[in-house]
Amino acid sequence: MVRRCACGILIKDGRILLAKRSPGAKLYPDVWDMVGGHQEAGETLDATLRREFEEEIDVSPTEFSRLAVIDEPAPEINGKRAYHVYGITEWRGPGPAMRGDEHTEIHWFTLAEALALDLALPEYRAVLKCL
Repeated sequence: MVRRCACGILIKDGRILLAKRSPGAKLYPDVWDMVGGHQEAGETLDATLRREFEEEIDVSPTEFSRLAVIDEPAPEINGKRAYHVYGITEWRGPGPAMRGDEHTEIHWFTLAEALALDLALPEYRAVLKCL
């Protein structure tokens, strides 16, 4: 069974928002990642995206589009997953601000800065270059 995940990046004024995963995270600890998470039973991917952004950074995406679907590069270690990646250009809410302990920081980056980071998935680079 393939677990589906919805993740995305906020895009504003030529910058993108990424989050650094906690060192204790089960998957991809202590690297920069997109905000998001696993789809729950009966939930659409759009609903997953909204829920995860509200839970993790206190914003609700209102304008977004799917940029790519990335298969988990190490399914033998992390299980079969499909990461549905979204670009988010409009949102509402008091954030972005970190909520919970899933991340240790969030930060706005230029594309060049983001490409130089230690990213959770190497495949993110190709997605970022398309922005």
